[in-house]
Amino acid sequence: MKLHELKPAFGSTKTRNRVGRGPASGNGKTSGRGQKGQKSRSGGGVRPGFEGGQNPIYKRLPKRGFTNPTRKEYTVVNVETLNRFDAETEVTPELLIEKGVISKANDGVKILGNGKLEKKLNVKANKFSASAAKAIEAAGGKTEVI
Repeated sequence: MKLHELKPAFGSTKTRNRVGRGPASGNGKTSGRGQKGQKSRSGGGVRPGFEGGQNPIYKRLPKRGFTNPTRKEYTVVNVETLNRFDAETEVTPELLIEKGVISKANDGVKILGNGKLEKKLNVKANKFSASAAKAIEAAGGKTEVI
């Protein structure tokens, strides 16, 4: 087989329907849009959720909850991830980004206690879970809230 002999598998491509090309095509004259009305017009139709002027469902149902505009979103890192650093290293959010552990430190970095830490590290972060602080200090390291 040569490059110029390649063609799609039989039945994998479908010819597009050319509307408005005479009565014999089955989609002539009104092009399959029916007679009159909003949906038959160019640019016609209604927006999603429109119910013909009736009060739509999203307005009829009660709204619940609250979105806190001052919410802080922390990027989380587990202590087992910190094993990739050498012993006695000072781990900061900048170092985590530089080494590709995290892509960005949203409103700060929080260290969580999942896994086991085998190296003595000095970790600086915005928040620590109780189990993470315990794991870091158990390995001989220090935690510092920045």
